[in-house]
Amino acid sequence: MKEFGYRRAHDVTGAVALLAADPEARFLGGGTNLVDLMKSGVERPALLVDVRELPLDGIETTADGGLRIGATVTNSDLAAHPEVRRRYPALAQAVLAGASGQLRNMATVGGNLLQRTRCGYFTDVSKPCNKRTPGSGCPAVAGEHHNHAVLGASGHCVAVHPSDMGVALTAFDAVVSYESADGPGRSPLTDFYLPVGDTPHRETALPPGALITHVSLPAAPVAAHSRYRKVRERASYAFAIGSVAAALDIEDGVVREARLALGAVASRPWRARAAEAVLTGAPADGATFAAAADAELAAARPLPDNGYKVTLMRNLVVSVLTELAGGDAR
Repeated sequence: MKEFGYRRAHDVTGAVALLAADPEARFLGGGTNLVDLMKSGVERPALLVDVRELPLDGIETTADGGLRIGATVTNSDLAAHPEVRRRYPALAQAVLAGASGQLRNMATVGGNLLQRTRCGYFTDVSKPCNKRTPGSGCPAVAGEHHNHAVLGASGHCVAVHPSDMGVALTAFDAVVSYESADGPGRSPLTDFYLPVGDTPHRETALPPGALITHVSLPAAPVAAHSRYRKVRERASYAFAIGSVAAALDIEDGVVREARLALGAVASRPWRARAAEAVLTGAPADGATFAAAADAELAAARPLPDNGYKVTLMRNLVVSVLTELAGGDAR
């Protein structure tokens, strides 16, 4: 591991100034991803700026009935918060589906959103990777890709985003607030992650050196009736091979409002807009749920060894929506 410096930030302005003064510096929250990447040589910061003691560890109810979540709130505290569990149960379920209890006690909300892909080629510095070294190639396209993207990928990168929490936040229109050297800014989470295109190394719209300060969830009554379901290759903690965050508002057997986001299928949490359009105003039955899944997955472009994900995600979407509808929905 490269030798590095360490500074503890005491206020947001000071933390941002430290990164502005050193482009090789990185913010340190729980370190559950960054430290691993430092050990493997993917990240080689000259300075770590510890932000854990900044006053960003609160969860507040907003005037419109939503929630404002501080960036240094731990995943454990987020999942256990009574208002999160009551208003956005899928978010609590998503957080609890990620990692282990020990890791959730350390990992932070801001860090979770900024975690890097777990693609084996990215984490192995002996291999080429466009995300790590632009222009070097993407060996996953012709190599090991059974858990890689089926939506929104390109020939330059087929890695998936690993966050569970981000999938639920995407379904509920979360907005990321940050502080940069040029002042504060906000970005809807659906715009926060950049399309892969030919620049997979540019992962987010966050300005260089900016610090995430809060994540805001607008009021969403439909979110109170939501679920998060994750499929993984082992029962103990593991990254998803597919996940769904969904919410339904049903009246007289008809879907009045739907929220749907997919995980482990793209380089970012995937908001299923096409599926939501099919669901809204349609009967809450199995035929509608299958049609919604098919509409979203029509854009899927699987690689030779990950086509199973299309079938898996179709079945998972139908299963979760059926559960929310309260029956077999055949």
